[in-house]
Amino acid sequence: GMEKVRLPSKHIWLPDVVLYNNADGMYEVSFYSNAVVSHDGSIFWLPPAIYKSACKIEVKHFPFDQQNCTMRFRSWTYDRTEIDLILRSDVASMDDFTPSGEWDIIALPGRRNENPADPTYVDITYDFIIRRKPLFYTINLIIPCVLITSLAILVFYLPSDCGEKMTLCISVLLALTVFLLLISKIVPPTSLDVPLVGKYLMFTMVLVTFSIVTSVCVLNVHHRSPTTHTMPPWVKLVFLNKLPALLFMRQPRNSCERQKLRQRRRAQEQREGGRDGGSVGGGPALTQAVLGQACPGLEEAVDGVRFIANHMKTEDDDQSVSEDWKYVAMVIDRLFLWIFIIVCVSGTVGMFLQPLFQNYTGPAQRGKWVCLWN
Repeated sequence: GMEKVRLPSKHIWLPDVVLYNNADGMYEVSFYSNAVVSHDGSIFWLPPAIYKSACKIEVKHFPFDQQNCTMRFRSWTYDRTEIDLILRSDVASMDDFTPSGEWDIIALPGRRNENPADPTYVDITYDFIIRRKPLFYTINLIIPCVLITSLAILVFYLPSDCGEKMTLCISVLLALTVFLLLISKIVPPTSLDVPLVGKYLMFTMVLVTFSIVTSVCVLNVHHRSPTTHTMPPWVKLVFLNKLPALLFMRQPRNSCERQKLRQRRRAQEQREGGRDGGSVGGGPALTQAVLGQACPGLEEAVDGVRFIANHMKTEDDDQSVSEDWKYVAMVIDRLFLWIFIIVCVSGTVGMFLQPLFQNYTGPAQRGKWVCLWN
């Protein structure tokens, strides 16, 4: 009436089924447990073993990556005519699985492979599809990187008169460089793909470098003066009339009033010039000569007053042109601010949405494989 008996596994013949893509060279099981021999001649042997296999690491979407580690089992010396491997279920068993703090098992599909060119070949292959838990890397890498990148936006909002504009740009660039060195120590070294975090850091470093270049240009425009640069008409048309309205900017009231006053003064000078040109007998020259004869000191006083008035007009014109250059610099700053925000937000969203389009396999189920021998 005995249906099963347990015998030491070393006392019976054992199939030499091993992991072919082994990584440590240990092909034997760690403990030879007893084998269960049934009355019908079937033998059940389930030894515990730890397998180490080499897998190709995909770092394209790190830290939102999904890995597929393949483990291929077959007999070392016997072919299909002597040992036939049969896949009892399409998925591996997870009865004794211990949850990991870094990985989630998505699926454990199994398949039986045959070679049409070699009828004696057969193997059992399992695909361990695992997905990384991104919480640790999100808190320690991605969020600080995004916050540092957002500081680069403040560069365009910082006034050009502030001397810390370039310092802020370079500090943000140095911080991103430190993060890039940190990621190079975390990500597995491979030249097949660039990790997602590395792409984002390079993207932000390019943006910050662009902000440094634009800040240099803005500072150059801000500190221009009438003695060094002449404002072209197209600059006045684009940066003083067209772009401020599109960028929701309004020119200061004092500048507008100063321009109106300057235009009114020029019109008055033209009218006076017309009257002077049309006077009879030399007009002002004759009057000045008569005043000079009547009061010799009055002519010098009039010349001094005229010199002071002309000097004040020149200073007012120069100051007005300098303020126009400063306003042009403000418009350029505001223009690049909106461009930087749009590019930064769209690039960040576009990059971190890529892992959502990975092809995930269905949830893991349970099963096991057995081997039969003749």
